[in-house]
Amino acid sequence: MFPGHPISKLISKHPTPSYTRLPRYTSPRFRIPRARTMSTTAPRADPFRPARRVAGQRQDVWSIVNEAAAASPVQPIVNMGQGFFGYNPPQFAIDAAKEALDRVECNQYSPTKGRPRLKKAIADAFSPSFGRTLNPETEVTITTGANEGMLSAFMGFIEPGDEVIIFEPFFDQYISNIEMPGGTIRYVPLHPPKDGATRTSPASEWTIDYQELESAINPKTKMIVLNSPHNPVGKVFSREELEKIGELCIKHNLIILSDEVYDRLYYVPFTRIATLSPELYERTLTVGSAGKAFYATGWRVGYLIGPEHLIKYVAGAHTRICYSSVSPLQEAAAVAFEQADKTGFWEESRTEMRNKMERFCEVFTELNIPYSDPEGGYFVLANMASVKLPEDYPFPPHVASRPRDFKLCWFLIHEVGVAAIPPTEFYTDANARIAEDYLRFAVCKNDDVLETAKERLRGLKKYIV
Repeated sequence: MFPGHPISKLISKHPTPSYTRLPRYTSPRFRIPRARTMSTTAPRADPFRPARRVAGQRQDVWSIVNEAAAASPVQPIVNMGQGFFGYNPPQFAIDAAKEALDRVECNQYSPTKGRPRLKKAIADAFSPSFGRTLNPETEVTITTGANEGMLSAFMGFIEPGDEVIIFEPFFDQYISNIEMPGGTIRYVPLHPPKDGATRTSPASEWTIDYQELESAINPKTKMIVLNSPHNPVGKVFSREELEKIGELCIKHNLIILSDEVYDRLYYVPFTRIATLSPELYERTLTVGSAGKAFYATGWRVGYLIGPEHLIKYVAGAHTRICYSSVSPLQEAAAVAFEQADKTGFWEESRTEMRNKMERFCEVFTELNIPYSDPEGGYFVLANMASVKLPEDYPFPPHVASRPRDFKLCWFLIHEVGVAAIPPTEFYTDANARIAEDYLRFAVCKNDDVLETAKERLRGLKKYIV
């Protein structure tokens, strides 16, 4: 540059910056690795630890019964325990299911609230007994079985800390369904007749202590669960009983979840709590089951009926749980509801089940074993207080530690080859003593199975004192 040149002057004002010498390139082969900085995050103690809602559960009754049945020297076992049917649905339902499978639209997703034909069929079938014209679009929603329907109801309304009242004995799925959304359960027992160990009595004699019921209600209580006809007692709540319960629900502003899955199997007058007054309808969700109604428990088609301001939130929860229910079986259930009244199916099914109940219970009368005579459903509770278990009988530890009815169940399976269900499974530990002498039997089996079960139960004679 020449002195005095403009560029020279510019450079002189901005001298060349000094640069730091870069390190000489070193081949990766000879590069010394730097020490890594250790993470300060504590390792997860047990990444496979299950959530509390499913952890810590003791062995359930179904696995114990299956274990006992597999090990029993008497084979094959006559399963009178679980409430699945021993025969097929009516032919018009089976034909409808087969036909639905041939239709493209019945093999694709159904609307989340259910197929329109099924909702209309249910609205038409139930409007007479509800005493009102049900709107299939706003007052009916379809679920994947009644159990998922109840879960959807709890998910739709129960927040952590809310309380729900249920009666003991209870359907065991109520518990997990309520606890999943964070609900707390308050238990109110049905009280059996005091002489239930010595006298056969109607299921109506299992009674509610209304003072006990109201004492369970507090500002956190949001819902009460009813089950009529009742599993496992077979009780059909009377109109008077439902009115008293309804008065408490209105007084304390509670939602009613009325589990009526056995509503077509009643042997005394049957009343729906939702029909007692407009105020009760507005706070009641009625749960039903096409599987129970049409001998198709594996179809998993349930439904809820109620006012729009309740149904829409049940439907919303159902959408998040399983989106939609099985399309071809919804269509088949729709046809079944359409045909049931036309063919006289409801009356036929009631008569048939009542006859099965009477046929099976003959053996209890013969053995002088008292039972709770059911007013509805297909379960019967027999009081086995007179059956003396051998003191040195080799019960496995997980049975020996449970109430007496579990031992009775194991004993019957191993000694006479008949499976029944111990009803203390449907009680809290505090109230298990109420039912520890009873066993539950399901009579929804073929007549030849009932006769085989009766013949085997006669083997108890030598143990009755």
